[in-house]
Amino acid sequence: MERLPAEEGSTIELDQVLLIADGERVRVGTPAVEGAKVIAEVLGEGKGKKVIVFKYKPKVRYRRMRGHRQIHTRLAIKEIVC
Repeated sequence: MERLPAEEGSTIELDQVLLIADGERVRVGTPAVEGAKVIAEVLGEGKGKKVIVFKYKPKVRYRRMRGHRQIHTRLAIKEIVC
């Protein structure tokens, strides 16, 4: 998940749930499912794959190369409340 302002080991609630499926029943939100939330534990942070941005203009010796790694928060889902 995108970087969240939470410390490692803390518990967070995610209340913007878009879809819930429990095997035979599926609930789709418009845009979110009412009353649903996900309780998760923060395991830590990490970086995603490197994205290379390369700008180039022919005939004028213009070249710029830049890399970026997005920071993500790693979560462990503990409970889904409907």
